Amino acid sequence: MTTYKLGALALSAAAVAVTLSASPLTTTARAADTASGGLVWTNCAQKDGPATQECATLTVPVDYSDPRGPQLSLAVSRIRSDRPGERRGTLAVIPGGPGSSGVQRLTTKGDALRRELGGTYDLVALDPRGVGGSAKASCGLDEGDRRMVTLRSWPAADGSIDENVERSRRTAEACARNGGDVLRSMTTANQARDLDRFRQALGEEKLSAWGVSYGTYVGAVYAQKFPQRTDRWVFDSSNDPDPSRVARGWLAYMGEGVEDRFPDFAAWAAHPDRAKEGLRLAERPEDVRPLVIALAERLDREPKESAKAGVPVTGNVLRQALQNALYSDGAFAGFARLVVDAQVPDRKPTLPPQLAEALSDEDAAITVGVICNDVKWPRSVPAHQRAVTADRARHPLTAGLPANITPCSFWKAPAEKPTRITDRGPSNILMIQSLRDPATPYAAGLKMRRALGDRARLVTVDHGGHGMYLGNGNACGDAAVTRFLRTGERPASDTYCAN
Repeated sequence: MTTYKLGALALSAAAVAVTLSASPLTTTARAADTASGGLVWTNCAQKDGPATQECATLTVPVDYSDPRGPQLSLAVSRIRSDRPGERRGTLAVIPGGPGSSGVQRLTTKGDALRRELGGTYDLVALDPRGVGGSAKASCGLDEGDRRMVTLRSWPAADGSIDENVERSRRTAEACARNGGDVLRSMTTANQARDLDRFRQALGEEKLSAWGVSYGTYVGAVYAQKFPQRTDRWVFDSSNDPDPSRVARGWLAYMGEGVEDRFPDFAAWAAHPDRAKEGLRLAERPEDVRPLVIALAERLDREPKESAKAGVPVTGNVLRQALQNALYSDGAFAGFARLVVDAQVPDRKPTLPPQLAEALSDEDAAITVGVICNDVKWPRSVPAHQRAVTADRARHPLTAGLPANITPCSFWKAPAEKPTRITDRGPSNILMIQSLRDPATPYAAGLKMRRALGDRARLVTVDHGGHGMYLGNGNACGDAAVTRFLRTGERPASDTYCAN
């Protein structure tokens, strides 16, 4: 996808989900209704999506410790195998985020998966709590607190975090006041439990899965909690599963990820072919980095009016646009155009939609909810300021964001401890990871690989971008994943795919 999830306040902007079923409400139905399988499927084909896509509603408990208490409705979807004789099971598509729609991802990737997998699976997905067609929560945030450059804690031009502290406290208090039990229930552990409830409703003994980005962590937690229910599992673009940090660790890795990936953009932006497109930023790749840093610093001092009234191009808007663009080579041109336009005095740059518009209140709630509910975050403001100062010097392209304070520092303590990912369980996981991933850098993916031990094999792709399989990877990596899902064959040891 070319939307950018904001998950973990680190991975991307919550995609505006396509709702493929009636928007469900919180219900007092009993868990036993779903345990019997009661999924009523109806066609929900979307333009440019699979014609045979179906949707239904799954009922799950708000609180799994009270399984017969209040319930939530989740939007679920499937695309049945078009070759019943080849079918071997069901493959769950687990979206990234937190905040991305599984139903939407199934719509966009369903036809490609069917072609690759040759009818080997029924394809299924669900919208997590708070997303798309599933039950939602709201924090009641003002529009200014729901913009990507404010939900993400970009420091002030001088490195100060005072405004971030106030906004983070204000956001946490609003979510505590307005989010209720539904928001508190939005955790990775509950996403894994919801996926297992979906498996039961489908009548499957086991699931196969393809998780991308944050979805790899959901998949890892599921595999740890329900190892006997896993068949063939693919983790695409993984991060460090350290249970003492979880999303705080993912955020911390972002500076490294942007540094790993930026040379790809610099080489593209300095290539002579860019001149005829009006997008050549420098004659040499090594000159692109100082140009972008200097432009961001100038925009810190003198924001520039954009084509969107009331939303100027600031230094942090430029930095955020860069992070978004690094996810895929296909986004390089849009960022280069922004850089060019920002340097022309009488031109009003056009911002990408995810920066021009605020997130909905519901999307903002899920964006902060899961990461803050999963693990306790440090509270010391002076410690955050010191960390930001050091990180700004180390990684100027991210200007201290990866070390900054978030609403999680003012959040109620988590209801349960994070799941520790271990090497205990079936050896049935294939990982695929880019060498130059701006959101889940290679060093972080190796932490997941070490945690899983002999349960996993790793395919390293010599490419830049985020989301490798059927996306930003290469033919070698795609073939390795397809072969595993179709035949169960994995490399005997970790392997490398040259670009």
